Amino acid sequence: MNPPPADPPSPLRMPRGGPAAARWDRLYETAREEYLDRPGDPATARRVLRGLDRFQRLTLGYRTCARLTAAAFGPARRPRVLELGAGSGRLAYGILRAHPTARVTVSDVSPRVVAELRAGPLGRHPRARCEVLDATAIDAPAGAYDVAVMAMSLHHLTPDGVVALLSEGTRVARTLLLVDGWRHPLYLAAVPLMFLTGGPAQAHDGLISLRKVYSAAAVRTLAGMCGAPLTVHTRFALPGYLVVTASRSSYAPATADSRLRTRK
Repeated sequence: MNPPPADPPSPLRMPRGGPAAARWDRLYETAREEYLDRPGDPATARRVLRGLDRFQRLTLGYRTCARLTAAAFGPARRPRVLELGAGSGRLAYGILRAHPTARVTVSDVSPRVVAELRAGPLGRHPRARCEVLDATAIDAPAGAYDVAVMAMSLHHLTPDGVVALLSEGTRVARTLLLVDGWRHPLYLAAVPLMFLTGGPAQAHDGLISLRKVYSAAAVRTLAGMCGAPLTVHTRFALPGYLVVTASRSSYAPATADSRLRTRK
């Protein structure tokens, strides 16, 4: 009698350390929610975002992510950039300032965050557009962008959300760039600095974030579940980033008509 077929791999059962994660890594992982993921406490979420902004400026995180994004422009002379999970929008603003031909769609899943972005400098910038977008179900035509980037937000997604992001991001953009923290307990040493830049709320979220970030092995495994053939590269970048680039071999730029929704 033949044994029953094995269940297909499920992203819901994927440890954030990858399918072969060690026991310590599985214990290190946490299911606790960050304040940023609790819709009922916007005041605390704002404090966390302000602290994160100070932390990223102090550690030159925005500069690093802007440089990585520019490296993914490829041959585009007027690169079309989609930022997913933009938060404060400072990364998008840095890209616009450093690259005078770039056009950036700045997006977040939170209507409140996008309303604040529209009320600020990005809302008045001639090459920027602020939109409410779900990174796992992007309302844009295939090939609408040269680069889609999500910086320091990947860990907010569940494993099935990462699968959807990889599929959607590579559908709408030639290159999907993901930058997040490197998964290792040594980086818990950054939590005191988070406390200094954002107080207890940011230290709380930072500690949870570091325990929720995905390993390179986990991202590569989840990419294999997205139903589209992807080319995925992962690497470490100083001082402690996981950098992921993903693309489809079948990418084709959107036509002029289908791009209208991505223009100011």
